[in-house]
Amino acid sequence: MSDATGPTGKPGVTDPTGKQDMADPKDVSAPGEPDATDPKDETDTPSPTDVAAWWQTGIIDMAPGQIRLRGHPIEQLIGEVSFAQIVWLMTRGRLPSPEEAQLLEAALVAAVDHGPQAPSIAAARMAVTCGLGLNGAIASAVNMLDDVHGGAGEQAVELYHAIDADRDRGLNDATGRAIEAWQAQRSAFIPGFGHRFHKPVDPRAPRLLALVDAAAAAGTVSGRFAGIAREIEAQLAARKAKPVPMNIDGATAVVFAELGFAAPLARGLFCLSRSVGILAHAWEQTTQGGRNKGPTPPAYRWHYTGANPIRPQKARLARNDDTEETS
Repeated sequence: MSDATGPTGKPGVTDPTGKQDMADPKDVSAPGEPDATDPKDETDTPSPTDVAAWWQTGIIDMAPGQIRLRGHPIEQLIGEVSFAQIVWLMTRGRLPSPEEAQLLEAALVAAVDHGPQAPSIAAARMAVTCGLGLNGAIASAVNMLDDVHGGAGEQAVELYHAIDADRDRGLNDATGRAIEAWQAQRSAFIPGFGHRFHKPVDPRAPRLLALVDAAAAAGTVSGRFAGIAREIEAQLAARKAKPVPMNIDGATAVVFAELGFAAPLARGLFCLSRSVGILAHAWEQTTQGGRNKGPTPPAYRWHYTGANPIRPQKARLARNDDTEETS
């Protein structure tokens, strides 16, 4: 974000829309002087024993009639910046360039939903049929976005950075060593690659990488993490003798790594994105109705493997009707 001179002649932060200059977050008062519009002295740092020191944050400041996010008055943000830009501001402490915000938004859009076959989406729909409100359904679903389902983006960013730190000896060798180390120490599955449904290509990945390529050509990002991800994909395909497609976790991890987000934030941003799909499915299920819907229709039963089965497995289909389970 480039600095510009505001209408007062003082340095300001250029509004990403180009419509106006936004006040410099640091330009709130002269050193040692209280802000004439602020009832508290902003230089008055609370002592460690002061109640005000219980929580300390550089994210938000408030006084009666005033709200500042990262130093920006809220009224200068409302209607002027996009949701992706505010996500960046809140998590990174500065407003992104329009190009950075566009790439972040693309990643957030790409991961928004993957249907009721995704465990988190199914959990949200089941939750509302059990009487939970939308907030409870969202919480239930987001809590399922962990290392295996939804959290692989964080691990992928970690892997990309490990390869990047070792690439002085060649990308091919660094990638091979990282794959072997990961499988020996962490898991046989390489995070961000492979898909149980989308074969041979996850349609979201090529589009995101094309946007990263365009951003790299424009100088917005370096493009090196896209190269790392492509090398992983190529080596996995060679080892398996079949395509091992980069999935949405791997592709969004490329975007987040290129934009400089810390690895844990990759998981948080995925949760933020998928929450939109979770909300949509929870609301749709609410409007459809239904009570106590489990993971399978009531007419179907699980496969029992213990002693003394009630009836042969091939006869375990119950009457197929619309009867709902009550517990």
